[in-house]
Amino acid sequence: MAFEGLTTRLQNVFSKLRGKGKVSDEDVAEAMREVRLALLEADVNFKVVKEFIAKVKEKAVGKEVMESFTPGMVIIDIVNKELTDLMGGSQAKLAKANKPPTVLMMVGLQGAGKTTTSGKLAKMLQKQNSRPLLVAGDIYRPAAIKQLQVLGEQIKAPVFTLGDQTSPVEIARQGLQHAKDNGNDYVIIDTAGRLHVDEELMEELRQIHSVVNPDEVLLVVDSMTGQDAVNVAEHFNQQLNLTGVVLTKLDGDTRGGAALSVKAVTGCPIKFASLGEKLDALEPFHPERMASRILGMGDMLSLIEKAQLNIDTDKAKEMERKMRNAEFTFEDFLEQMDQVKKLGPIDQIMDMIPGMGKMKQAKDLKVDDKQMGRIEAIVYSMTTEEKRNPDMINHSRRKRIATGSGTSLAEVNRLIKQFDEMRRMMKQFSDMMGPKGGGKNKAMKQLKGMGKGMKFPFR
Repeated sequence: MAFEGLTTRLQNVFSKLRGKGKVSDEDVAEAMREVRLALLEADVNFKVVKEFIAKVKEKAVGKEVMESFTPGMVIIDIVNKELTDLMGGSQAKLAKANKPPTVLMMVGLQGAGKTTTSGKLAKMLQKQNSRPLLVAGDIYRPAAIKQLQVLGEQIKAPVFTLGDQTSPVEIARQGLQHAKDNGNDYVIIDTAGRLHVDEELMEELRQIHSVVNPDEVLLVVDSMTGQDAVNVAEHFNQQLNLTGVVLTKLDGDTRGGAALSVKAVTGCPIKFASLGEKLDALEPFHPERMASRILGMGDMLSLIEKAQLNIDTDKAKEMERKMRNAEFTFEDFLEQMDQVKKLGPIDQIMDMIPGMGKMKQAKDLKVDDKQMGRIEAIVYSMTTEEKRNPDMINHSRRKRIATGSGTSLAEVNRLIKQFDEMRRMMKQFSDMMGPKGGGKNKAMKQLKGMGKGMKFPFR
């Protein structure tokens, strides 16, 4: 996961500060030395680190901080705000033309993920009730046009192509006209890349730019290339006046230096981040939320937005009713797992929940999609009657389920036991919240007591 190493290091630094009633200049200096090393190890640009530490130090050694009742928390808040500013301060939204279509020109080096990102962006726009047109302008990379067509079919978005014998400039010109003629409100032009920045590439991009006059020039960069990603952004920005950056493969880079450096070095905002291979794994980049994730504070706003987009409200209400009445079955459990999977990889979801990252680290929790698959295999190996009435699953049935799912009897026993515990907890919580239960405050106290000794589900 992005920033994993940095998050761990920073949490260790700040846990020392939290434990102090008073913080001296020496404490701040020591903490800043460790933060500086953590940022450099995360592959953040050296000049960016130097300026960042200077800003934090300046604010952290003031009288108000030193005399605060919680100086450690105040310093963490300063770091949080400075990290947010470093990445742009606030979300930089996609531009929209006064008169449609809005033209988005995707640029970048070969292998950065321009074509896939174009498809992801089109799908995101479709969710906002827009009608994007994809334009296949990369005539040099073998199968680039075919790749865009396949993506277009998957998301049911039109793809404009004139094959690989027409110049990219002419393809862009005709693609824009096609969008105007057919009522498309966005045009996403996928351009060619090279293995390195060269004059030939830039000249072709400048010609396309002059013909279509794009509202956005989005540079797609592979965040796993670290400082090279920032250098590439600097080169492209000098030549094309970029309006935004899209960071791809951010989920695969445990350092995350590119995300923390690119805005400070180029002045160009990060507009989107790709956190996976699936076509819906593209998120608007929120600096304040990313800063919160880096500091291990979670990102509940993004999680809520994902839930609102992907979870069926009626199904969720029915699920809640069944939980309250202890009617929750393994069939419902499968339905719930399917809803959760729509939110994205389980590891990413956990990182969005405040405190969960630290719990993962402390207890060495590894909850991945393979584990989810094993759980599903166990449930699918049950008969319909067993799913609906879990109490009937005796020892011989459990042995059969283990054989059918390719798992062990111990795994089947563990799942059924924890499923029973979950149902019992939900029923008790529902009773506590009722009119005779003592209300919300008492419920929360009892819930904490119930939680003691509970293992993380299905570990």
